[in-house]
Amino acid sequence: MAGTGELPQEKAGLMGWVALGLVALLAVVLLWWLGVARPLWSFVGAGLMLGATGYAIQGKPGLPGHPVTAFTRPIALDDGMVKLRDDMFGRFSGENQYIVASDAMIRSGDPKAAVQVLLIGIRRVPNSIALWTDLGLAFQTHDRGVVSPASKLAFEQAMRINPDHPAPPFFYGLALIQAEDFAGASRYWHRALALTPQKVGYRAIIAERVALLDRYLAETRER
Repeated sequence: MAGTGELPQEKAGLMGWVALGLVALLAVVLLWWLGVARPLWSFVGAGLMLGATGYAIQGKPGLPGHPVTAFTRPIALDDGMVKLRDDMFGRFSGENQYIVASDAMIRSGDPKAAVQVLLIGIRRVPNSIALWTDLGLAFQTHDRGVVSPASKLAFEQAMRINPDHPAPPFFYGLALIQAEDFAGASRYWHRALALTPQKVGYRAIIAERVALLDRYLAETRER
């Protein structure tokens, strides 16, 4: 009714679709401005389509609005793995500022912001294997432990940029371990060990983890 301050259902629904279209347009412009690789656009598009589908099925634009409060839970990072990552990539590189910021976002419980920070860094340093590797880990955290297509793409890009560096396959393997794909992790950890020079300090850490994983796989095969 007029005078109640509420929009008719049809008009509210139309405005909702217009707003959704503006969000999609803004996303495309932002991706172009950040210089995000085209293969990643499909993941954003999939998210928008999922949102549009949910809106079409469950959306009720005629309902009055109400304030909501964001809820995030802190996420613990393995300090040993953080140190190993720093030893493998170095702590004083130009892209390290983005990795430190991403770690802070993860710890605060906002993996989406961590992904965004790393994408900004990649736009500025597109051939950084450290940023691409960390992006793979951030996507996995964002996707609740699943090695999603976006996470897989990021790790693979790091390995394409520098196929001789042990860090990308090692951390890809770590992500697979967390996703409980132990056989897949073994392949990448063995590759990482083979690529690690004999004299570097962190080789013993990688070798120990490879041995533990091999032992676990052997025991599970015997059962």
